Amino acid sequence: MAAIADTIDLTGIDRPTTTAGLWAVAFLGITAGVQMSDRGLQSILSPAIKDSFGVSDAVIGALHGVAGILVASALAVPLARLADKYSRKAILLGLILLWGALTALSGLAPNFALFFIGRAASGITEFAMIPVVYSLIPDLVGDRHRVASNLAFAALMASGASAGFYFGGNLLDFAGTIAPAGIAPWRTAILCLSLLALPLLAVGLLLHDPPRRVVRGAERDGPAALAPFLRAHKRRILLFLGAAGGLAIAVQAVAPLAAMGLVRRYAADLVPTGHALGLITLATSLGSLAVAGVVDRFLQPRLGAASRPVVMALGAVLAIPCLVSLGGAADDRQALTMIALFLALTSTANALIPTILQDIVPAELRARSFAIYSFVIAAFCALGPLLTGGLSDRAVGGNLLLAMAIAGVPALAGAALSAGLMARRQRA
Repeated sequence: MAAIADTIDLTGIDRPTTTAGLWAVAFLGITAGVQMSDRGLQSILSPAIKDSFGVSDAVIGALHGVAGILVASALAVPLARLADKYSRKAILLGLILLWGALTALSGLAPNFALFFIGRAASGITEFAMIPVVYSLIPDLVGDRHRVASNLAFAALMASGASAGFYFGGNLLDFAGTIAPAGIAPWRTAILCLSLLALPLLAVGLLLHDPPRRVVRGAERDGPAALAPFLRAHKRRILLFLGAAGGLAIAVQAVAPLAAMGLVRRYAADLVPTGHALGLITLATSLGSLAVAGVVDRFLQPRLGAASRPVVMALGAVLAIPCLVSLGGAADDRQALTMIALFLALTSTANALIPTILQDIVPAELRARSFAIYSFVIAAFCALGPLLTGGLSDRAVGGNLLLAMAIAGVPALAGAALSAGLMARRQRA
């Protein structure tokens, strides 16, 4: 594969948005959504996986956090570096192929160690896909449509994640009717999902691979160009990571283990619980993206650069009572209501982060910057399910919902403090 030189030098010129570019954004969103659906599916399958391998809540938490997030995001960084140098279309097609193959292999793993490795490996392709896409979007659409395209991509990705929750129980039931003798239905469900890689590959061959837009005067010193930026903006970046990291811990303390917590606490039926979580994930994700877009247009002229940190701080503060109520919810309906409010507030707080990074990072470093950011945030994300699972095993007698509250509330408080300081600094 030869290094590409397909860059266009632009100064103050807005690339026109074409129908082909919009269709490419839609395809990328659908592809990322299909990949993300296996997280929701894995959440629904967690009770069956736990029973099959005979592992603890803490180990299931590590599956969601360490394998599903931390390891995957770390190894996605070098893949994103390739995307800054070579054909992004070729990288994307390779990631789709690897995702399908590794997802299928993880479903066939004979023991938990190999299953853990398989899930981590397939997660690498998911994490590598996202920074490559956010690198492509500014080259597919004009600046006027960039925020909307970012939000549309995120909406499609969120729709896929919610579909994993919503249809997970149904897919498990269907898998039980077609699973060969001696094969657990949850394994067949994972194998069925992996087959979606085939139509994605077929359509992906038609994807347009646009040249990179490089603004004249931007730093073009390769890998070293990021270091001066990090040094010059260290305080701002640390506050930003504190805010984003606290929100990440809280969200991941709840979302991956919510289905197992509800089933265990209230003896809820898995299929309707999955449907409810799927609808909640979809509605809160899409709704928060719309709210974030409106709020951004309203606050930017009034608060300038401080507007987005203010939204992060408010979202974190308002989410704290939701987690407190979740820990003591009397029934599954109340618990689902608190989960919905919590996800709506935290999703709104997080919605504009990709746009912020696109604004401040040079085009030549964009994919790597998103991948590095994803890895740093993944370290925080991994703490969420680890803390919830560990607290459930050792402190609260298996009450996963209470463990979520204990793990998430301090993280939200830290996020609110960091975001507030960041907004104050921006206003000053």
